[in-house]
Amino acid sequence: MSDRVLGAVCVLASAAMAWAAQDYAAAISYEPVGPRAFPLLLACGLGLSGLWLVLRPSAGAEAFRGVPWGPTALCAAAVLAYALLFQWLGFPLATALMAVPVGMSFGGSWKQSLTGGAALGLVLYLLFDKLLGVVLPAGPLATLLGGN
Repeated sequence: MSDRVLGAVCVLASAAMAWAAQDYAAAISYEPVGPRAFPLLLACGLGLSGLWLVLRPSAGAEAFRGVPWGPTALCAAAVLAYALLFQWLGFPLATALMAVPVGMSFGGSWKQSLTGGAALGLVLYLLFDKLLGVVLPAGPLATLLGGN
């Protein structure tokens, strides 16, 4: 894939992100920024980076030689599945399941990846939901974790 094609895909993705974030609004307006600021900031950064890739002078095709496309595609698919299953499975389980293919693509065994993902999902859920007050879906583990 050339830099220019990747840049065009990034520009399109940033436009989709910005369009989707327009409807984000807090139920109670107690914060001046609101929930739409972070996705819009990410969309802006992604769009500017994509434009830079489209408009900059070409560096040649050697930049992507040797890229491990299989593990990269596996990580991208895992993140997409994570986004689709997040609300239904809840944060701890979705995070644990996403960590398996991502960890294995970085050289870990499935046991290491699952153990690390389960620990990461549980610790981050408890940190954000219980300690910091950021509401995360608990999914099927809601009764066990006392969450939503």
